[in-house]
Amino acid sequence: MQLMEPPEGLPFGLLVLCSGSLLLNVVLLGALFAGGDAPPEAVAQATPVEEIAAPDDAVVAAIAEEVAPVAAPIPEGLSVIHADVSHSLARTFQTVEPERADVISAIYARLFVWDLDLRRDLQKGDQIALAYEWDGELAEIPVASYKSKKLGKTLKAYRFMATGDDYASWWDAEGVEVPHRLKVTPLNNYQQVTSLLKDRPTHKGMDFKVEVGTDVVSPKAGTVVRTDWNFKYNGNCAEVKFDDGTLARFLHLSNTVAQPGQRLSAGAVVGLSGNTGRSTAPHLHYELEKAGQVVDPVTYHGTRQRELGAADLEKFLSQVPELDRLLERDT
Repeated sequence: MQLMEPPEGLPFGLLVLCSGSLLLNVVLLGALFAGGDAPPEAVAQATPVEEIAAPDDAVVAAIAEEVAPVAAPIPEGLSVIHADVSHSLARTFQTVEPERADVISAIYARLFVWDLDLRRDLQKGDQIALAYEWDGELAEIPVASYKSKKLGKTLKAYRFMATGDDYASWWDAEGVEVPHRLKVTPLNNYQQVTSLLKDRPTHKGMDFKVEVGTDVVSPKAGTVVRTDWNFKYNGNCAEVKFDDGTLARFLHLSNTVAQPGQRLSAGAVVGLSGNTGRSTAPHLHYELEKAGQVVDPVTYHGTRQRELGAADLEKFLSQVPELDRLLERDT
């Protein structure tokens, strides 16, 4: 018996099998689109992934509050100030601490006067920050910062007492002393420079805050010209002519040791610091003059900045993060 050949030479059985498979797929698709039951495999593939409902705003806020970092508590007795510079430092402090503005701004200015001309370099929008403790008359500042547009950086000052010092000073984040010191000085031991020649046009010298009775010395060799003149304003005082012709005056002494005509070597005691004459607090006023012209001690003697030793630096750096946290805004 001879098999019948379909068109194109394909076996007839294979043609029937393909036709049946095609018919079955058509039936299954028709049932699916008609809402009938589809095979389990088709249902599994067609089931969409369930979406997770997003929490409402109240839930999000509650979660955020639980995980948000808690601002460092301010120790009792300390106050913290943040302000944008609006004009002068004094006027800026008036906007945030009006009752103490004059005193606090003056003390704060002493920290950054070495890096900024506080009459010319301040720009609107610069930012100040400090923590301070008020003792009834003055403010003690453990940490302060000034964000300067002119410098393009933030200056910082941290209060710390170095080994061997009688008074604490202020240091930057790397342990370099913020206030400069004269390379040769009339005082080896003082609390702070409170006024520079450039601070006030009518002020002719440099003021050092120092306790009464501290040795005041001649920075350079010279001869004593006169002592204790114009007592109403100068108090006990001495004038020494250095060997280069520069006149050095030491005012407001509690006691004058040197005598007119006496030859002094560099470092010899001139007198003891005090609060005599026109003086509102214990300090030394040191001024220089040459050929009738006022000379700036900073320019004449030059300045230096100390650096903390290894042991002090380690201790200091361990305190910096805590002091920084005092200035963090609670926002």
